[in-house]
Amino acid sequence: MTILLIRHGQTELNAAQVLQPPDTPLGARGHGQAAALARRAATLAPMALLSSDMPRAWQTAQAVAAATGLAIEAEPLLQERSFGDWRGRSWLELGIDPNALPETPPGGESLADFERRVALAWARVVARRAALAGPLLVVSHGLVIRRMLAAHARLAAGQALMLRLENTSLSQVGAEPPHPIVLAGCVAHLD
Repeated sequence: MTILLIRHGQTELNAAQVLQPPDTPLGARGHGQAAALARRAATLAPMALLSSDMPRAWQTAQAVAAATGLAIEAEPLLQERSFGDWRGRSWLELGIDPNALPETPPGGESLADFERRVALAWARVVARRAALAGPLLVVSHGLVIRRMLAAHARLAAGQALMLRLENTSLSQVGAEPPHPIVLAGCVAHLD
């Protein structure tokens, strides 16, 4: 059985490479991506649906819930890394890649704190999946999913982890340790 990790649909701020405030909703393109993803998710026979409670993830999960008939279970541990006072500013304006910054942004979350939180989120995901008789869908954010794949799952020999996960990408991970990565960052539903 599997854990299916889904990145939320595109927002206007994603497209503009702006660090997103917590209340950022999906854009028009993101709603279309979420609808396409929802059709694909419905074919996977999921048993439960966990989601970050941030609007962009929640709206993506709502599309999946409508297609699958599942209730959404909110999981705040699945929220994106907080960049504090930098939210609303563009990467160009900051002049750095904030995703690689180990230090704590002003009013934000350090990389170490983020990694600890993602480890707790992963434990929650694995425990929730263990209570099911089939796949678990998890809607979250790019940095969270990338960290889960890098730190808590196993790549097959010769497999490389993608540098960037596209909006509404689907990654499939085995539910049992060592949690083999079966599929990483697939957006076939957008073709």
